[in-house]
Amino acid sequence: MITKRKTLMLAAIAVAAPLFSGQAYAAGGGLMTIIVNDPANPYWLTEGNVAAAEAKKLGYTANVAASKGDTNTESQLIDTAITNKSVAIILDPANASGSVGAVKKAIAANIPVFLVNAEINQEGLAKAQLVSNNAQGAALGAQQWVKDVGQKGNYVELLGAPSDNNAATRSNGYRSVLSQYPDLHEVGKQVANWDRTQGFNAMQSLMQAHPHIIGVISGNDEMALGAIAALKQAGKLSSVKVGGFDGSPAAVAAIKAGELQYTVLQPVATFAAKAVQEADEFVRTGKTGAKTEKQLFDCVLITKANVDKMTAPFTLSK
Repeated sequence: MITKRKTLMLAAIAVAAPLFSGQAYAAGGGLMTIIVNDPANPYWLTEGNVAAAEAKKLGYTANVAASKGDTNTESQLIDTAITNKSVAIILDPANASGSVGAVKKAIAANIPVFLVNAEINQEGLAKAQLVSNNAQGAALGAQQWVKDVGQKGNYVELLGAPSDNNAATRSNGYRSVLSQYPDLHEVGKQVANWDRTQGFNAMQSLMQAHPHIIGVISGNDEMALGAIAALKQAGKLSSVKVGGFDGSPAAVAAIKAGELQYTVLQPVATFAAKAVQEADEFVRTGKTGAKTEKQLFDCVLITKANVDKMTAPFTLSK
């Protein structure tokens, strides 16, 4: 039998529960899980380091893990994030289509997901998708590449991982500019999966098939640096110009050494921190503070003219 006193106590608990829940929700703090691709690449290393530092600054504990571009590993890391009761997940998705399931799994566990660097092929799942403006950056790079190599001759292209939409976006951005020069001919291209060693091997293969090229346009710096190593080994670097994309410390050094013509700086340090800030805002208020889910951050061209302003990894001082 429920007495009047018990009824009043139950009512009081029912009222108090959402109040306690609301207070915890607004306080922030807790574990923020950060999943990057491969920290062996300085770009992804910076992404994870910056996000973790920002999370700690805002009062969270941070756990950085790497999927290495593997969706199975990514799924396991999401499981761990759920088990560890993460309050938010910052994710650089392993695959535009293949990572959708991992994002859905986190959401089903009531953990908000914030994507950085790469997109997934479905909107309305992640609370935010923060990426470089790859089309804008590719156009910048291609315009500079033409200035460096000239408007006539044969060239080759190194492509990033096909599972990453950024690879196609950059390649299409290059083509939108280079197609305006009818005497520039792309005679070969190979996928090198954003990797320096694969870039080296691909460049060796391309040189054998096309010995008389004037330039290499690369989807990222690591592949470009691999190409430079292959060209140096073959004694051809002086006659072949190479352009990159990312703004990595090694690319900055290569520009200063006169081996790389330019790179396109991705503002990874900016959007990695911004993703954490939006996650914090959401944890505390239920809103990200951003106007749109997809947010583009413009890239900046880095050449010998401004390379000395690169004062920290992926950071250009004004």
